[in-house]
Amino acid sequence: MADNDLRGQGWIVPPSQYIKSRPAICDIPIPSSRYLQMRDGCKIAADIYLPEGGEHKRPTIFIQTPYYRRFAVEPGVQGVEVSPNVAKYRDVFVSRGYAVVIVDIRGTGASFGTRDSFRSPKERDDAVEITDWIVAQPWSNGSVGATGISYLGAASDFLASTAHPAVKAIAPLFAVWDTYLDNYYPGGVLLTNLASVYDELMVALDHDNRTLLKKFAYYADPHFRGPQPVDEDADGSLCREAVAQHAGNFRMPEFIGQLEYRNEPVPHRPALSSASISPSHYASGIRDDVAVYSVSGWMDGAGYMNGAISRFLTLPSKNKYLLLGPWDHGARINVSLWRASETPEFDLFAEILRFFDEHLLGLETGLRSEKPIHYFTLHEEVWRGASSWPPVKPETCLFISTAGRLSEAPEAAAEDSYRVDFASATGQRTRYERIAAIDSREYYTDWNGRDQRMLNYTSTPLARKAELAGHCTVSLWIASDTPDLAIHAYLSEVDNDGNARYVTEGLLRAIHRQEQQAPANYQTSWSFHSCTRENARPMPVGQPQLVQFALLPISWEFPAGSRIRLSISGTDADHCKRIPDDQTPNVKLQMGASMASSISLPLRPSGITDFSTHLVSSMRLH
Repeated sequence: MADNDLRGQGWIVPPSQYIKSRPAICDIPIPSSRYLQMRDGCKIAADIYLPEGGEHKRPTIFIQTPYYRRFAVEPGVQGVEVSPNVAKYRDVFVSRGYAVVIVDIRGTGASFGTRDSFRSPKERDDAVEITDWIVAQPWSNGSVGATGISYLGAASDFLASTAHPAVKAIAPLFAVWDTYLDNYYPGGVLLTNLASVYDELMVALDHDNRTLLKKFAYYADPHFRGPQPVDEDADGSLCREAVAQHAGNFRMPEFIGQLEYRNEPVPHRPALSSASISPSHYASGIRDDVAVYSVSGWMDGAGYMNGAISRFLTLPSKNKYLLLGPWDHGARINVSLWRASETPEFDLFAEILRFFDEHLLGLETGLRSEKPIHYFTLHEEVWRGASSWPPVKPETCLFISTAGRLSEAPEAAAEDSYRVDFASATGQRTRYERIAAIDSREYYTDWNGRDQRMLNYTSTPLARKAELAGHCTVSLWIASDTPDLAIHAYLSEVDNDGNARYVTEGLLRAIHRQEQQAPANYQTSWSFHSCTRENARPMPVGQPQLVQFALLPISWEFPAGSRIRLSISGTDADHCKRIPDDQTPNVKLQMGASMASSISLPLRPSGITDFSTHLVSSMRLH
């Protein structure tokens, strides 16, 4: 099936209908380009796209990228897309009357300088100066919007947090809110491959290593010849000088390895921590009159969807929106097991155009009449609208019971023993590959049978189909013979033939089991763990402890007759750091009586949009 916006009743004016009212009015011109000099003398390379026809003052869409604003190509070659990372913004907005300014952030592309960290605070200062330059141009009407996918989306958050008066609207797409929690250390557990693969990509780009760059599908065109020099650099000598400076850039594995505890300063650099590289750290600077559109997908990395939801819950914006689709990072792939094709049919940029038309151009687009939240339900394959998050508030609780069962009520006290199997792994068709710039095409199509190395607990068949929408929470009473371990939990749908389909997952490092109230700059509707050194608590050996954490959010329809399975492991060998690295934990999972391990699920009968008149206790599982 498809993910187009005509599936379901989620939209009043579907984006695909809106875009028909906003056809392109001009061709895309060749940009002018120049260096913009920053306060410290660093020169930033910028491309400026102005719509052809007329001398009107226009709002500007501002894009900041570390992945090249534009490639130079082999002389004489035609038909090559020279801006694979930013072409989508150029094509949508310039052709419809917006000015677009795209820059190589300092230390990347044709820009001078070096990168002293991931998302350096210096980039935030640069954004202010570049915005000052934009609004001073004769073609600017004084209004600026910012958007982008991933790094570019977080840059739009940083820009808005400066409270620059020209910034009216931002659309962070598939972008973190807290770099530690949403990306590199979900649940306090380091993702092992992400930093190294990202580092390899950035070395290829920043050092203009074209042999290494060919490993990455998005940048593998053999005609690419490094970053495009700006117009004033006719012989490319300035560009070569800039690239030479990039040899001083930080290296991601070493940098991320220093962030083991959230918000703890990097040694010898007290101003730099996972907080200083996270948009949420600066949330208080985002004015409530700045419109914000947060977008993510159900398979968007290790927690980007949590970041999008938290941004929506945190910011006081009078005009804020949330979109969660059946996508991976960047919506390159429709991840549904029931998809019609791997390429999404949903026109994401039609919806983002409508957002900026409403809040930058001042057009009546119908956006304010829509519900502020739209999300896609997998397996049912429909779009839904919601007024608040979570869309399903009542919860069904299932209890871990003997003989691998999930029961509707706690039973007598018992325990299961489990020796962590460090060969347990989730494979290479997961939510984790795409965020490392790997060209994934399938998601969890090989999941069936992977739970054989785990503890498994399965419900009886559902009497009727039911929609899961929101965060599930596991509450596990665990005793371990080690003071630290990682706990991985997986939710699956088991069909009538006994085949398991991956639904979602969550993980937590046990020393971070203490729950805290979510901070003002990272609001949640799910359990929050600070993952700080201050709140870390070793597990008392052999003594059961309550470990409670949320799985990643999902909307999924379970068919009548299907069963719900909870699987528990102590590792994901393919993606996560082994904890502990020198021992193999023996775990005893408690169940029943006063230590009733369980999972709570935001579950409701399918087709119910207002649950207020339905009691959870009335929805029998069998």
